[in-house]
Amino acid sequence: KSANPQWREQFDFHYFSDRKDMLDIEVWRKDNKKHEELLGTCQVDITALPMKRTNCLELPLEKYPGSLLMLIVVSPCTGVSISDLCVCPLGDPSERQQISQRYCIKNSFRDIKDVGFLQVKVLKAVDLLAADFAGKSDPFCVLELGNDSLQTHTVYKNLNPEWNKVFTFPIKDIHDVLEVTVFDEDGDKPPDFLGKVAIPLLSV
Repeated sequence: KSANPQWREQFDFHYFSDRKDMLDIEVWRKDNKKHEELLGTCQVDITALPMKRTNCLELPLEKYPGSLLMLIVVSPCTGVSISDLCVCPLGDPSERQQISQRYCIKNSFRDIKDVGFLQVKVLKAVDLLAADFAGKSDPFCVLELGNDSLQTHTVYKNLNPEWNKVFTFPIKDIHDVLEVTVFDEDGDKPPDFLGKVAIPLLSV
């Protein structure tokens, strides 16, 4: 019940060069669980922002009254990657040796926030729930670690999808939990939940 809300929340998005350069933002109001109303939209051209600087933006909402105040920092995406199984990062022995030296005991306190890397190979799912009327699902998989989130492509009309993707995350906190969730893509509607597994990093 506020016309001047303050959220003060931070989100990390991994921006890859093959994606579109516009950040789309929507502001919604919610009366209850069933009724939602769009209060405005705006866009930010990521390529127009200077790198490695805190950009304070006041964005007027298109076709609606009001504006949105945001702080956006564009910085190089280090350590995070998505690749196919056949070109797996960290698979090269010389690259693994460099990483071993980087994280050896004598370098433990060089950068406290740089704990290491986690590489996850998402191969396939088996016997998923059928979410569509035709007895099939359109599954995709989302991996979340701390504030980082990456996802696979969607395999359409399949209960036994094969993704064969490799995800590499930088680890900032050894107490984080890797959450792997499978969803069913449902067009413009929110995706349907098909299952989830949580893996504490300390158990790996």
